[in-house]
Amino acid sequence: MKRLAVGPIATPEYIEWWEIIKQDFKRKNAELEKKIEQIEEGNMNLRQDMYVQKLEIEKLRKGNNKAEEDFDTLKTDYKRLRCSMKAAGLGKLQSSGIKKFKRKRSRLIDGKGSFRRPRCEM
Repeated sequence: MKRLAVGPIATPEYIEWWEIIKQDFKRKNAELEKKIEQIEEGNMNLRQDMYVQKLEIEKLRKGNNKAEEDFDTLKTDYKRLRCSMKAAGLGKLQSSGIKKFKRKRSRLIDGKGSFRRPRCEM
């Protein structure tokens, strides 16, 4: 039996064609490497932006919690003040003053009252 040995084709056209393919591959590889670097830089910037935004959100949450606590303390202080005013009888004085103010205002709106200030008698 005879064996047929097949070797690489080494014609000048083949070598020229092979060099063109290698150059195209290297060029495309370089372009893809540049794109990968740009994408990695973009990802790095996005990570930094995300970190900054997380810090800002944390700061806002702390401020919001502080504001809610302050609001709760103000509500309790107001309730205590109202209870102490009722106990001292000041709540009635305040409500009667509001009624007088409403009566005077309604007279002025109806046109029955005067806009002049009353004179002080000596």
